[in-house]
Amino acid sequence: MVESGGSGRRPRPDNEESAEHPATPAPRPTGTPPSEPTPAEPADGDAPRPSSPEATDTDRGPSAPTGTTPEATPADDARSGPAPGPTTSDEPPATDEPRPDPAEDRPPAPATPAESTPTPHHPRAHAHAHQRTDEPSATERTTPTPALTKGPPPQRPPEQPRGGLLMGRPFGVPVYVAPSWFLVAALITWVFGGQLDRVLPELGAARYLVSLFFAVAFYASVLIHELAHTVAALRFKLPVRRIQLQFFGGVSEIEKEAETPGREFWLAFVGPLLSLALAGVFYVAMQPVEPGTVPGVLLAGLMISNLIVAVFNLLPGLPLDGGRMLRAVVWKITGRPMSGTVAAAWVGRALAVSVLIGLPLLTQSGALGSSAEDSVGMDTVTDALLAAILAAIIWTGAGNSLRMARLREHLPELRARTLTRRAVPVETDTPLSEALRRANDAGARALVVVDAHGEPLSLVREAAIVGVPEHRRPWVAVSGLAQDLTDGMRVSAELAGEDLLDVLRATPATEYLVVEETGEIYGVLSAADVERAFVKAMARPN
Repeated sequence: MVESGGSGRRPRPDNEESAEHPATPAPRPTGTPPSEPTPAEPADGDAPRPSSPEATDTDRGPSAPTGTTPEATPADDARSGPAPGPTTSDEPPATDEPRPDPAEDRPPAPATPAESTPTPHHPRAHAHAHQRTDEPSATERTTPTPALTKGPPPQRPPEQPRGGLLMGRPFGVPVYVAPSWFLVAALITWVFGGQLDRVLPELGAARYLVSLFFAVAFYASVLIHELAHTVAALRFKLPVRRIQLQFFGGVSEIEKEAETPGREFWLAFVGPLLSLALAGVFYVAMQPVEPGTVPGVLLAGLMISNLIVAVFNLLPGLPLDGGRMLRAVVWKITGRPMSGTVAAAWVGRALAVSVLIGLPLLTQSGALGSSAEDSVGMDTVTDALLAAILAAIIWTGAGNSLRMARLREHLPELRARTLTRRAVPVETDTPLSEALRRANDAGARALVVVDAHGEPLSLVREAAIVGVPEHRRPWVAVSGLAQDLTDGMRVSAELAGEDLLDVLRATPATEYLVVEETGEIYGVLSAADVERAFVKAMARPN
């Protein structure tokens, strides 16, 4: 998740608040801005606090970094609370000395929050989010300035390509070859070359060229297997992000989950089915070919490898295709996708243990075609290492499937509308102290910088506000503390769940402008509020 950067002094609890809070502002010293009131100054010199009695546990505006209060509940109080900073300002007395340059104390821009671990799949959420019934009206969300409520509608940023070497876009889906593929291609070339040396010793060094052709042809079969999943997903109107060929096969990253268990079953079954069909095609093609020739050996190897791919993927445990088929069956019986995921994931873990123990035993017993006398020394170590890698991949994939299922159940609880902070629009030359006063009067916790026509230009950074000393705030314009808005920083108030996380992940920032579909400013969304809500949702039991 994204994190909010910044540091600063935290406000004191309300039970320590000074009782000296005059009803009228003190006389303004000569030379101070006319728009800034001068309330009483705190006795101890710490950062002053809003006088509102409600600001007990929600003082997480820019004067107190939100990232330091993990027990807060953004979904309940994100749109209420004190202003984004203290409402008082210790104005300097009138002197003949020149005013200091505000740029000298301007804090550096906070670090961009780290991107959260993207998951290969972005399944569709099933749970229904809690809907707030006390949403404030448009006039409550911003100060009553009719000219400062419009902005362009949000646009979703394009997905950035990633995943290795781009090979093409069949059916409009990008196909990538991961760097690990070159390692496994070299391994297949070496292993198959050793087998060719026993079958066709007259090839000599040319056997490695034949082995490399076999490795490429085998992964072409794997690509066809994954394209079967992709075509089925597109047929069911499920978006596919990409296909990636990796160390152990390939993966089709389908962004949403099938809506019914029947579609889930067929979506998983088409891959092994096509691998079985390819094995049959290679079997038919090798019939007229002499067995002791290079074409005969290649066809036989491709037939056996596709048969192994089909059988292995039909094993009933996640993350294999057979595990998704088992999940669909349990989903159909129980009516709950989560039950199917739990069952298939635990079967997958049992398969991982079986592969770790059983594969070396089968190799040494000669059940896989080699004699027990030959399965000694380096071959035994290689088989054990291969079994360990396969078991680790299956075990990790099953665990990831469980975590993804849990995430899918809680994702709908993340709603931009309920996590958004109330905001107040200010013009570029507004002093920071005056902007904070307006925000406190409006009950807002964020500042949006707008131009003379009310178009939003930038967002005042929370971390930048807490870095400005109080005595300098009357001389610092809000535009110097703001981050310019980009298309990716405009978030629709209707976004929720995985769609919301996708937008935040595509454009990492500390704050986002939340707007209605009409372009009206709804408020400001803090990445720290989203992270706290996400952690709290994941901590709740299913």
